[in-house]
Amino acid sequence: MKEARVQVKVPLVPRPGMQGSEESTTQDADLDRLAPDKKTGNPLQMAKMHVVIGSKRETLHVKPGKYVTEELREEATEHIHMPLIELDAFRKVKRRRMRTFGRSHRWGRHPGRWQPAAAVSALLVLAICIPVILVWPRAGEQIKPKPTPTETNPSTGLKTPDPVSATPVSYPEPKVRVYLSATGTTLELPLESYVTGVVAAEMPAEFRLEALKAQAIAARTFIVRRMAANDTSGVPSGEADVTDTINHQVFLPPDQVKADWTRLGKAKEWEKLQQAVRESRDAVMTYQGRAITASFFSTSNGYTENAEDVWGNVVPYLKSVASPWDKKLAPGFEETITLKRSEILQKMNLDAIPVSANKNGSWINVLSTTKGHRIKEIQIAGETFSGPEVRKRLGLRSSQFSWKTVGDEVQITTYGYGHGVGMSQWGANGMAQEGHTATEILKHYYTGISFGQASKMLASKQER
Repeated sequence: MKEARVQVKVPLVPRPGMQGSEESTTQDADLDRLAPDKKTGNPLQMAKMHVVIGSKRETLHVKPGKYVTEELREEATEHIHMPLIELDAFRKVKRRRMRTFGRSHRWGRHPGRWQPAAAVSALLVLAICIPVILVWPRAGEQIKPKPTPTETNPSTGLKTPDPVSATPVSYPEPKVRVYLSATGTTLELPLESYVTGVVAAEMPAEFRLEALKAQAIAARTFIVRRMAANDTSGVPSGEADVTDTINHQVFLPPDQVKADWTRLGKAKEWEKLQQAVRESRDAVMTYQGRAITASFFSTSNGYTENAEDVWGNVVPYLKSVASPWDKKLAPGFEETITLKRSEILQKMNLDAIPVSANKNGSWINVLSTTKGHRIKEIQIAGETFSGPEVRKRLGLRSSQFSWKTVGDEVQITTYGYGHGVGMSQWGANGMAQEGHTATEILKHYYTGISFGQASKMLASKQER
């Protein structure tokens, strides 16, 4: 039988009369050879017990062949007054103490290092779980759909906040009555078909798509404003909403345009025109909830005009803005015509040039200009006129002009084409070439506007 060596540490319970420390007394017992218990019947080969009491150490010998009995225990503890604990009993006591006072299980060899990580992990779990619990839909709730993100033009990288694509048409499409001046009849057709006919007549089909879309929104806004106000001014019969002339908006029947353009090999232009109307469908410009006066013209002189400088009335969204694209693109930006002096006097209802008008060497003098750099007031043969009035009477392309007298003739050079209020069509095409969207073009030429839905504005009118 192999030797087994076990060291046992048992606290000594002091008895009356014992010598030792009051704070703590320990004793060690070493069993070099273990004696079998009485139940197994194995003889004791050799047993030796070392006992330490205080600073004294004593050795007790147990003879071979004896068993560990109660008498042996009494003999071993007669002089040392300590209990003799067998190995099995000691193991039970040790396990009980370990369960009660033993160390708790730790992670790894250095448990302290894991404590900060565990705390941070717990905080992260709480930070993730609490918002999820708060926003988790309750019973009976419907999850709101996410808004559609603004699309980006891949060729330009610019955002395209198209007001129409985000606004579904939920009202009946209005009908427009057009007075056809050539036949004296009235044509009734859907709003979008009318817009198609106006864009085909008012803007070159070769213009960029975004410029055509801007023109479509302007044309739609013009007619919606008239229809919402029941305005039939300028219509000979009074039974139509608008005419097909420049007094309102030039219009061509869409069926006629399609046939003509197909015959001329312009099928692609027709498709682009339809695309512009379709992608701007039902959109109108508004100011304070009402459709605006969406005036437009062909070519600027580099600037647009304030409405009051042309029509005499202040309109908050028709303000002068820069339009530098026209000079670079428009083929008719600058034009010179020649008129005789007598012809000018006749058109301006003047009899003759007074002698006093020739004192300064000229009988035409500019008195003031507008913010849009056009002539505001001008003096001709001693009489004062406004720039727009002179433009109209003399049939000039613009109210910004210069002149040179050669004998009995006057050479007049104009810059731009049109009244200058609102959107410049050539300027819109220049902005489209630079990558601007239809809404960006319109917001540049019409100050402080918003967008609305045409069918919604005219819904009550259509019901009547």
